[in-house]
Amino acid sequence: MKRTPAIRIFIADDHPIVRQGLRRMVEADPGLAISGEAGDAAALLGALETTATDLVLLDVSMPGSPFLDTLHTLRERHPSIRVLVLSVHPEDQWAVRALKAGASGYLTKDHSPEQLLEAVRRVYRGGKYVSPTLAEQLATHLDAAGQRAPHELLSDREFEVMRRLGSGLTVSQIASELAISAKTVSTYRARILEKMAVASNADLVRYAARYGLIA
Repeated sequence: MKRTPAIRIFIADDHPIVRQGLRRMVEADPGLAISGEAGDAAALLGALETTATDLVLLDVSMPGSPFLDTLHTLRERHPSIRVLVLSVHPEDQWAVRALKAGASGYLTKDHSPEQLLEAVRRVYRGGKYVSPTLAEQLATHLDAAGQRAPHELLSDREFEVMRRLGSGLTVSQIASELAISAKTVSTYRARILEKMAVASNADLVRYAARYGLIA
């Protein structure tokens, strides 16, 4: 009888201890195999060029290019690779944006190993993995009349800039992190203040803290 090939999983997380835990979990399942691992966005994208992989476990907060940029690039270069986002960030921060950018599922790291393995298999088979809470959020997001928080009205790049402003970073620091000009960051800042109906960076810091948008 021909044996079914193992699902090849690439682990992308900047914490070595987390990668080690995920590796052990995967290696304990005979239907799964580790294809590789990386601790930053550049290493991930570089490795995928030469590494046969079926599914990437992708952390939101890795060093390198912004999370959504990394996800977009991964999906453009490797459309056959499934992506399951695994994050410490609550679903209401990143999940909808991640799914819109091409992820097949979003799972917070407080879920059980059994839930993670279930998500891996569902995503590998071409399905989507979302929690009941996230499913409700998606329904609200698709409902044009639904009440959405101000930060949900921002574009992906505006959201990235807003989170950094909310963390107390300066325009120059944000420009350096996102590899864009300070003038462009200032333009985004003006749009953000207008869309969110706030007057200053201090207001954004308070907002980000209230909604748990910063680590």
